[in-house]
Amino acid sequence: MRYMMFMYPAVKDEADWSPDVEAVAAMGAFNQELTEAGVLLSLDGLHPASEGARVFFSGGDATVTDGPFAETKEILGGYWLIDVESKDAALAWAARCPAADGDMIEVRRVYEMSDFPADVQEAGKLSQQPPGQTAAR
Repeated sequence: MRYMMFMYPAVKDEADWSPDVEAVAAMGAFNQELTEAGVLLSLDGLHPASEGARVFFSGGDATVTDGPFAETKEILGGYWLIDVESKDAALAWAARCPAADGDMIEVRRVYEMSDFPADVQEAGKLSQQPPGQTAAR
């Protein structure tokens, strides 16, 4: 089963944040453990929300709002996509992360087509899997 682990660092102001060498080294070692265990499919850190945008949909129209997002209480800092046997295994990996005080990791299972009823699976066959998209093993 694939799980996303979303990192929400305890950062009040992204503009003032910069990782220190020790934190980067510890996270690198954690990422290496995931790789050596054969569970890591993908990972990335994200640039600040101030460099991003949100696209809202209403009445068939799309509206773009540039970051930063004042109403946001939590900042998404990055993610890992892992392939493990169970939610408990995903939670065990999340608990091993060398996170700082106040950081949070949200763990969520990724939908597979097999999770849906047959009619939805059939409708899903109409679209091709995007190039580079990570599929279940």
